[in-house]
Parts: sequence; structure tokens; C-alpha cells
Amino acid sequence: MDKGINVKSEIGKLRKVMVHRPGAELLEITPENAHDMLFEDVLFVEQAQKEHDGFVEVLRGEGVEVLYLVDLTAEALATSPQVRQNFINEFVEESGASFDEGFKKQIISHFENNYKTEKELVLAAMAGLTYDSIGIPRKSGLLSSLRLPKPSSFIINPMPNLYFTRDPFSSMGNNVAISRMWSAARNRETIFSKYIFAHHPDYAQEEGSCFYERHLPSYVEGGDVLVISPETVVVGISQRTYPEGIEILAEKIFQNEKSTFKNVLAFEIPKQRNCMHLDTIFTQLDIGKYLIYEKYMGDLIHAYALERGRSEARDLSHLNLKKILDIYLKCDAKFVKCGGDNPVHADREQWNDGANVLTVAPGRVIAYDRNPLTNDLLRKELGEENVLTIASSELSRGRGGPRCMSMPFFRDDLGV
Repeated sequence: MDKGINVKSEIGKLRKVMVHRPGAELLEITPENAHDMLFEDVLFVEQAQKEHDGFVEVLRGEGVEVLYLVDLTAEALATSPQVRQNFINEFVEESGASFDEGFKKQIISHFENNYKTEKELVLAAMAGLTYDSIGIPRKSGLLSSLRLPKPSSFIINPMPNLYFTRDPFSSMGNNVAISRMWSAARNRETIFSKYIFAHHPDYAQEEGSCFYERHLPSYVEGGDVLVISPETVVVGISQRTYPEGIEILAEKIFQNEKSTFKNVLAFEIPKQRNCMHLDTIFTQLDIGKYLIYEKYMGDLIHAYALERGRSEARDLSHLNLKKILDIYLKCDAKFVKCGGDNPVHADREQWNDGANVLTVAPGRVIAYDRNPLTNDLLRKELGEENVLTIASSELSRGRGGPRCMSMPFFRDDLGV
């Protein structure tokens, strides 16, 4: 298959996708730190891994080549000793701004000398670092010990949200937009994206060509970005993606001569936990068919269009969602409602990511098995055989569905 990125729709036949298997980083979630880590609960990690392996098995059964975030990052770091060293230095710098120089050198030395392979290094960075893992000498005496952190305390926090690979960057056309993440718990995740797209033999982008960069001054996260045609991108104005970030993204897209995108549509959604990203309430199923959480998307109030060659955003707030999609996609948009018409069931199933499905081919989706009402409606619309369900009792506790857990690298263009 061709190298590089090719994603010009949400629904073209999926050929390559990147995932991250839940790992040791999830073992560090406790009832005390779960909220800060953006979790409501403590996961049974072994079961989450089995469920994720089942997800990968379904993907491969659909003929999709599955790439792993850990492997891609390791392959990028292996391109030269200097790239590996730069990664260690940058990762440690970002992980502890308050470290004094002596302590920072000790941590850097730990990463330099304790991991034989790049893959081991990447896994260690993801899992975090505790005081006892680097063997800092501890002073004796009761009062001295009271001043020291517990041996199990983290010097560098883990990154338990990594299995939601949709958010740290977005594949858009033949390019990527590397996110600036909104929360402290996740803002280091994009360092892996940075090194993949700077150094990986198959996926490195031209320097300065990315549609967004992790150091830019406003927030954009991949769960808010939907490529709904070769000409149109939809971005959610959400809890985690800001209007200023969307303006910067649109400007970079339109300035890029190779970009085919002419429109960036911005949909404002409630800024709250149950719909942190646009794709938790709006995903595409097929040409002109969408899965929505009607409570928030059925009566879309604020929407805007940024268009190539036009200096000011166009206010679309006088139009409903269907009309906007009909105009910009030249289609007769049709909606499947998450949970159906019963608002209680809709709320329950949206909370468990009933509206967040991964389309692997036009009219063929992967969904969580725990949302039976939504899945039945999808089967009626798409056909029984075109709704593939996966186990989700543990994966769903992180508040993300099949789309959240996947980052397409290559989709067939529609019509191919």
C-alpha cells in the first residue's frame, strides 16, 4: 500500500489505522487521581486489553492494516541516536518544568541507560516514572522521611488516555494536524505525534507543512475534527477545541497549495463532559447519512463557515444541521438518532458512546455492543450485516468509542 496519509472522507474504505493497546499507564489510575486523569472509574486493565484486542481483530477481519502508536514512535526514534536523545530531553523537559538541573540530568540518565530498545523507552515514557523506579537514596529518620515523597509517588505522570488515538492529531487529506491538547493530563501525548511526523520513514511530513502544530497558542483536538468530504472539514467548538484554534487551522489549510479543502465548518456544542468532542454526538455512516445525539445536534444553534478566499467567517446560525449539510455536501442528509426517540435511552447510550462509531466502509460501522437501541436503529438503516459490535464494558469507562480509539492513516477515495 502507498506510504503516507490519505484521508479525504469519514467513510471511504479504511485501509490503515493507528491504535494504542491499553497498557501499564492505566494501572496507575486510582479513585483519588481518576478525575485528574479524566476518568470516572478505575479500569480492569486486563479486560480492557482483551476488548481492545477484539477491536483490532474486527479491524483486521475487514482487511485493515493496524498500526500501533508505540511501534510508529519507536521506528521514528530509531532513525538516529540524535533523534532518540532529542526525544528523551524534550520529554523530560515537558514532564517536569520544576525539576532542578541536577534532578533533570538524573532522570534523563535513567531514560538513556535503562531501556535497551526504542520500544521499551516509549512504553516507559507512556507509563510514567516513580521515585522508587530510579532508586533515589532516601534519608533516614522520621522527620526526614516525612518531607520526602512516597516511593510510589510519580516524578512523571502516566498517560492513561493514550488508547484514544483520535485526539493527539488528525489525518486530513494527505496531511496531518498535530493537536494542542486542552488538559494537563493529555498535553504531553502529542510528543509521539511530533516525532512520528518529523522522522518516521513512511510518514514524515515536510517541515512546517502540518495543518496544525502542538506549540500553537490555542487548543484543537482530533475528536472535534471530521473530514466529511475532500472539500469540507467540520470542527467542533467544544470544551477542548477553541474558536481561535479553528481559525488558525483553517488559515493553514487554505494556505497550503496542495490542500483540496475549501470549507471549514465550525459547529458549537455544549462544553461539558458528556460531549467533550464533536464525535461523541455526531459521526458519519455513509454518503448523506449521519448518526447524531439529537438533544444537542438536532437543533444546532450556532454554526459558522470559514471558506477559502473569504476573509470573514460566514454565520450559518439561521440554518439547521440538515440544511447546512445539504448545502455544503450537496446531499439530502438523513439522520439516525442515538437511542432513538426516547430521551432517557438516548442519554444513557450517548454516555456510553452510542453516537461514536467507526465507519470502515460506506454504510459499514464498528460500534460498542452496550448500546442495543442505537445498534438496532443502525441495523435497520444499514443492514444487519453492516453493524459490527465489539465488547466494551471496560473500554467505555474512559468515555470514548470506536472512532475515539482509532486514527485512520489511509482510506480509499470515495468512488474507488
